Amino acid sequence: MPPAIPELDGVEHSFHDLPTGVRVHLASAGPAGAPTVLAIHGWPQHWWSWRDVIRELAGEFRLLCPDLRGLGWSGAPADDDFRKQRMADDQVALLDALGLDRVRLVGHDWGGWTAMLAALTAPERFSSLLALSIGHPWVPAHVSVRYGWKLWYQVPLAAPFAGAHVVRDGRYPRGMLRNGRRDGRRWTREEEDAYAGVLREPSAAHASSKLYRDFLTRDLPASRALARRRFEMPARLLIGGREPLREFAAGFRGEVDVIEGAGHFLPEEAPRAVAERIRAM
Repeated sequence: MPPAIPELDGVEHSFHDLPTGVRVHLASAGPAGAPTVLAIHGWPQHWWSWRDVIRELAGEFRLLCPDLRGLGWSGAPADDDFRKQRMADDQVALLDALGLDRVRLVGHDWGGWTAMLAALTAPERFSSLLALSIGHPWVPAHVSVRYGWKLWYQVPLAAPFAGAHVVRDGRYPRGMLRNGRRDGRRWTREEEDAYAGVLREPSAAHASSKLYRDFLTRDLPASRALARRRFEMPARLLIGGREPLREFAAGFRGEVDVIEGAGHFLPEEAPRAVAERIRAM
């Protein structure tokens, strides 16, 4: 059994069976009639990564923070499909289930890639896009060639059979958390455990490995077609000045905004700055 869902004042939890084939866990906060923000987490995290942003904004916005398929407390798909387009489809299906026509869209890390796909393929559902700490389909070839070695960390995670073990062991996810945070502060033991504890579940470990394997073998080849597309809504990429993969922000088809003094985990390193950008969407 996975650990209990972390508690946060003002947050409600619900589960939604979607026609995309997954049961999604959703954490919601804020007044029902307020402007709605769909906020999608990345790896090795889950909805709880938005806790400080929720504290900043819950009085002004309705924040919807789902767990990606197979991660957190969301179920995995029977077809074992973890392509990011399928994750984007989940987000649109969730809006349908909630009866929401159009919302602000925010995503961090893999949630940022998922958000970009959702914005490109269902632009009528999103009024604006804010992607945090993620590369994108328009990275120039010379940047990919020169800095592609920085993606080496994905290979152990994507390895069949071995990748899930790497995740369950816990040292790799904890190492990624520690390496990516560069604001001069350290994760508490409770914060690390909140993420690594969930990933010890065999299904979450498998989903994590498949997330990376599908990216390297299926998503990346498909991204060539995406490179010809453009956003139909205001789009901003928010990147930390100390982001380990900062070079991959080059070529973004929208505004690029840098948060100096922060690394990869912007919702937790710079929640006030993230909240300001959400207000400006």
